[in-house]
Amino acid sequence: MKTFAYTIKDEVGIHARPAGLLAKKAKCFESTIMLEKGGKSVNATKLMAVMGLGVKCGDTVTITVEGTDEEAAYEQMQTFFAENL
Repeated sequence: MKTFAYTIKDEVGIHARPAGLLAKKAKCFESTIMLEKGGKSVNATKLMAVMGLGVKCGDTVTITVEGTDEEAAYEQMQTFFAENL
């Protein structure tokens, strides 16, 4: 299991467009990718669940990756967050 924290820099947080991109990216991996904020954790492949976290600019989220391809998923998720959020 690999984990990293990321502080959201996008002015409007995780809204529909980046949430959709995140869910699409997370579905590319066999590993389970979880997004956690404020004690609530959701599967990153579930668009409505990700949006339901209400992540705003300045919020810090924790991303956990666990599974057979977790190394590749971990690296690509870090890159995705840095480039999109």
